[in-house]
Amino acid sequence: MSDLTRRQLMKYGTVGAGALMLPMQWTAVARAGSVAPAEVRAANDMALWYDKGAGTDWLKALPIGNGRLGAMVFGNVDVERLQLNEDTVWAGGPYDQSNTKGAAALAEIRRLVFADQWSQAQTLIDQAMLGNPVGQLAYQTAGNIRLTFPGTTGFTEYDRQLDLTTATTSVNYSLNGVRYKREVFASAPDQVIVIRLTADKPGSITFSATFDSPQRTTRTSPDSSTVALDGVSGNQRGINGSVKFLALAKAVAEGGAVTSSGGTLQVAAADSVTLLVSIGSSYVNYKDVGGDYQGIAQRHLDAAQGKAYATLRSRHVADYEALFKRTTLELDRTSAADQPTDVRITQHGAVDDPQFSALLFQFGRYLLISSSRPGTQPANLQGIWNDSLSPQWDSKYTINANLPMNYWPADTTNLSECYEPVFSMIQDLTVTGARTAEVQYGAGGWVTHHNTDAWRATSVVDGALWGMWQTGGAWLSTMIWDHYLFTGDVEFLRKNYPAMKGSAQFFLETLVEEPKLGYLVTNPSNSPELPHHANVSVAAGPTMDNQILRDLFDGCAQASEVLGVDASFRAQVLAAKDRLPPMKIGSRGNIQEWLYDWVETERNHRHVSHLYGLHPSHQITKRGTPELYDAARRTLELRGDDGTGWSLAWKINYWARMEEGKRAHDLVRLLVTPARLAPNMFDLHPPFQIDGNFGATSGIAEMLLQSHAGELHVLPALPEAWKNGKIQGLRGRGGHTVGAAWSDGQADEYLITPDRAGVVKVRGGIFTGRYKLVDVAGGNVNVEKTEPDAVKITAQAGHTYRAYVLQKVSVAAPAEVTPGQGAKVKVTVRAVEASLPSAAVALSAPEGWTVTPAQANVGPLAAGASATVEFTVTPAAGAATGTAVLTAVVSGTEGGAAWTTSTKATVQVWGGGEKTLEELFSNVAVSDDNNTAPGNFDGNGASLSAQGLATVGVTPGATVTKNGLTFKWPNVAVGTPDNAIASGQSLKVTGTGKTLGFLLTGTYGAVSGPATIVYKDGTRQTFTLSSPDWYGTPSPAGDAAVVAPYQNRPNNQRQNTAATIYYVGVPLQNKEISRVDLPNISARAANNVATMHIFAVALDAIIPPPPAVKLTVTATTRCIGSSAYLAVTAVNDSDVPATITLTTPYGTKTVADVAPGKQAYQSFNTRTAQIGAGKVTVTGTATIGGKEVTSSYDAPYNAASC
Repeated sequence: MSDLTRRQLMKYGTVGAGALMLPMQWTAVARAGSVAPAEVRAANDMALWYDKGAGTDWLKALPIGNGRLGAMVFGNVDVERLQLNEDTVWAGGPYDQSNTKGAAALAEIRRLVFADQWSQAQTLIDQAMLGNPVGQLAYQTAGNIRLTFPGTTGFTEYDRQLDLTTATTSVNYSLNGVRYKREVFASAPDQVIVIRLTADKPGSITFSATFDSPQRTTRTSPDSSTVALDGVSGNQRGINGSVKFLALAKAVAEGGAVTSSGGTLQVAAADSVTLLVSIGSSYVNYKDVGGDYQGIAQRHLDAAQGKAYATLRSRHVADYEALFKRTTLELDRTSAADQPTDVRITQHGAVDDPQFSALLFQFGRYLLISSSRPGTQPANLQGIWNDSLSPQWDSKYTINANLPMNYWPADTTNLSECYEPVFSMIQDLTVTGARTAEVQYGAGGWVTHHNTDAWRATSVVDGALWGMWQTGGAWLSTMIWDHYLFTGDVEFLRKNYPAMKGSAQFFLETLVEEPKLGYLVTNPSNSPELPHHANVSVAAGPTMDNQILRDLFDGCAQASEVLGVDASFRAQVLAAKDRLPPMKIGSRGNIQEWLYDWVETERNHRHVSHLYGLHPSHQITKRGTPELYDAARRTLELRGDDGTGWSLAWKINYWARMEEGKRAHDLVRLLVTPARLAPNMFDLHPPFQIDGNFGATSGIAEMLLQSHAGELHVLPALPEAWKNGKIQGLRGRGGHTVGAAWSDGQADEYLITPDRAGVVKVRGGIFTGRYKLVDVAGGNVNVEKTEPDAVKITAQAGHTYRAYVLQKVSVAAPAEVTPGQGAKVKVTVRAVEASLPSAAVALSAPEGWTVTPAQANVGPLAAGASATVEFTVTPAAGAATGTAVLTAVVSGTEGGAAWTTSTKATVQVWGGGEKTLEELFSNVAVSDDNNTAPGNFDGNGASLSAQGLATVGVTPGATVTKNGLTFKWPNVAVGTPDNAIASGQSLKVTGTGKTLGFLLTGTYGAVSGPATIVYKDGTRQTFTLSSPDWYGTPSPAGDAAVVAPYQNRPNNQRQNTAATIYYVGVPLQNKEISRVDLPNISARAANNVATMHIFAVALDAIIPPPPAVKLTVTATTRCIGSSAYLAVTAVNDSDVPATITLTTPYGTKTVADVAPGKQAYQSFNTRTAQIGAGKVTVTGTATIGGKEVTSSYDAPYNAASC
């Protein structure tokens, strides 16, 4: 993890919401014997749960909200903290940001851009077009309410939960024989936050409660059971804070006593307590802050206190369930779900935990319901949750990715009502954006650039490099038409069509002809936040603009037809659309990001804006535009999977649209890491940005249903990892509710319920084989097979149509195959719900492989019966190491029609190619203090100091000893590659031992992933390889092996922060190792990408003892007459004959060829009456393993006196 200076924070804190990535580090360790709480199981595991409170960590607190009010619940036993938000508490007040100098400078800016003088154009934009102020204003916290409980030491049986099925947090613990429970929720029907405290022993609840806030506030006690916080929002950018707010908290107790004085509420010895929190704001709209904030707060409080707690809760749950329960997703539960949520995140990459994807999906829906309701503000960069007066990127609305992403799941996951705040915002922006269009462009219509706030500012902000992007309002306007496609609500379209038209009108007046190519283009603009040449992003007609405008113009034309208006305007926008630049395929086979085939200055940039046409748009599709589809794939490959949390989430959607479930799921797993999800599941850019949560929910929905191409495509990108599952209640364009169920990776049924009568095209794997399609209500179904995997249904409104399979096929294959060696693969065919006529079964493999038999026949089979065919699959002798796909195909004819169904299995091909650790070195971790330039340990220029390591005895080739293992530190020159980045490579490790040890660490967060030890006998041992982050003193989550005193930074700078390398030991199975397959964490170190670095590997080899002649020797003394005798016996315990020599002070005796188990014996006469104690020496000589071996033994004897 790399540090960030305050100056850098100040510099980057005002730019686009994709630009800054703050370092984050957290980890969690699995609990032995952990079991999910009963309440969590009762919620079907749709709950976040923990066995510790949040402490002071905001990213461990749990969010609740009702769209207007939000709170973060910390769940501490001693001091419960609720950090409070009200969605209109924003810094400053109404202001006009438009720059009146813009229109006069526009012609010169355009000339400079067309002349390729981008730097000069960018400078002129910064001078003449930036808004006043140059940044916008921040969403802010209202403050906190803290409940302080006395005498909490020694509590036990603690857990806290966020139940997504009821939108309620709870805290449970035992103390002094009493079981305590707290429940907290934010009620939309009653517009209050409700805190309920109960105990199973009367009179046990005692606490004090008070507000606090970083805002300018006063605290009072309006009556004997209420406390108040009266305040005003903060000043920012020279604009005085003007949003007044009042927070009230009233205690309603059963039993005990309640008092309030001086702004502190006291509850003593109550049986139970309901604490009601109400907040009112003076914000009326973006131009009016004169609302009756005190009256609002008081009216909500008065109404709520007249209701019993049971009533408040039932009203809240009913309201919430009406939205949340519309859509359900079930995926397999494993024992991973018995770990707390933070542990599940930490170990997600190393364990099988399909159900977490369902939890992630529903968590996004929960957040949208909780942060966006009709009449509220839209969900901002942090939804509705923010604990700061100056949050990152102001926690406002970033339009070039983040705000649209927030609402991608609104329609697809059946939360249409939650979309309303966006459309209300657009209505406001048509007014403020018209002012900006007029004074900055001399144009009609309206425009919004890449950000806005509660005051609906629409000008260019932050600097031309980020902010000179004209199509923010256009993108928002396309969302109007897309929403209409889901709902078919003509009145909604009629109300919002003027906004679409106004946005299009602006571009009809401002698009200009590109002098070289003749297209109509935006100028100036940019491809969001990405320079096309060094330090310049300003350009004409970037691809994303053209894609957005194509959607806008199409939507306007179609909307005008639906509404029967504006025929001449329709012709104008269609004519302009025809003159927009088409998408172009560049020299690398990719979609060009700009008009010209420029190469991006940041290969792994977080934005992939030029694939807007793939998602959320429908301009690039697999079947409609195959060449562009292939170019989109190449674009994703070039840009890579690295990125911020929200960037990964968008890529889930991209790969889903590519219909590649595995790649989409890979991005889900990459997102579910401590580097990208906080302990409370908030998405991390980092820091927290909620669009990654919403984007993930959208992406998972896209994996299960797509409707952008004029059809319902069911399960288009189902990953192998979700072997069994069920989805209900997704929504498709055209007004369809869709469900599906699958098992063994294959669809079992689809359910389609249209809102409106008409013809619906459905695509899915069910239709390739034998299937049945019925109207659940019992009516006849008019169905037409249009493609091998698609049908058209003439549907009636409100009827549910069920398509289900009549056969299933499964493949059982070994995990790994070897080139040139045969492997057994079994294909099983099962008849479902109906008998199966005879069918052909074949198994296809990669080119060059052999499969025998080529084909086999099965059947006929009775309903429910199955048949299995065994194939021998032999990979080609030269097959490369990697994965291969086997496809089982079952085909036949029925009723004169051919049918085919298939399934796939992926196997690992191992054809060699393992490398030593040194051969895998690719990253420079260590630099010289006087030349830090080569060091790039974390992808951001940080490195370990060679001199600092030397102070702790670590130099090239030095020995590092840890836990009984001896490691060799990389013996390479300083400033050259010295560590391997774990990216799925095969590491050559040979030998036998008890423990395999690693010296490793992580950059940009704790790292963890599954690795496999492959033994020479072919068996495999899977383990999790994990390490904390390198930054700072040793983490208690790891076992430190090397701690360097400081770090290096670019330009020969030192940072006085420790750096830690950790030890991990893996117990072995006392067998000879062949190789180790490393985790696939990341391909390279990059800014804010979690990366695992391995420096050394060691094996505590079991050294067999040297061969020995095993003897058992005894020596005794005795008296015979007046003489002492010394008797010596040596038993041959070896497996071979031995020559044994007995040596004493009184003589020597050699006995040859003493057989195993036999002995050599001699009694020596000492010829004296007295001898002192002493010892004898016995040697044995034998031939063992072809070599002569001699072993020597001593045996003591006692003194004797005769």
